[in-house]
Amino acid sequence: MSITIPSQYQWLNLEGGPKMIVEALKLFGTLEVPGEGNNSTITQWANEVGGKVADVYKTDSIPWCGLFMAVIAKRCGKTAPKDPLWALNWGTFGISVSTAMLGDTLVFVRRTPEGNRAGHVAIYVGEDVTAYHVIGGNQDDRVCFKRMAKNRLYAIRRPQYNVQPANVRTINLLPKGGLSNNEG
Repeated sequence: MSITIPSQYQWLNLEGGPKMIVEALKLFGTLEVPGEGNNSTITQWANEVGGKVADVYKTDSIPWCGLFMAVIAKRCGKTAPKDPLWALNWGTFGISVSTAMLGDTLVFVRRTPEGNRAGHVAIYVGEDVTAYHVIGGNQDDRVCFKRMAKNRLYAIRRPQYNVQPANVRTINLLPKGGLSNNEG
């Protein structure tokens, strides 16, 4: 079954890069299984990433935004941070930059239902005045696009490129859709 990318983001299919965007688009629509079941695609990403991740990640009810990013990074020949399942650890990925651009990794802070500080990580595809637009995993229990409030930003990290793709740039988008409030 093919899932159509929302019209607001279909232009990404013509970009041809950066590689992390291309790989993320291939996983668009991957959906967590509600309840006791697991989406084997998501749990297999842990095996693909390997190491401690494969030992720890056994069910898609565990927050998986970091797992999504780790499998994307691996497929693109990039090194994920230590303990990539912890979203805030992506604040050490690649290199720190001050302005978000296409393909950058954005790390956000969030609060768990218990009120604890946690994080979320996703890939920048654009922005509007109040929000970054990202593609990420475990956003409403799926790989999809979301708007994330700019005041939640924790870090902007650019993958280390041998040659930075020419299309790495700031993208201005319309503020279409509500702000994300379910990444955990």
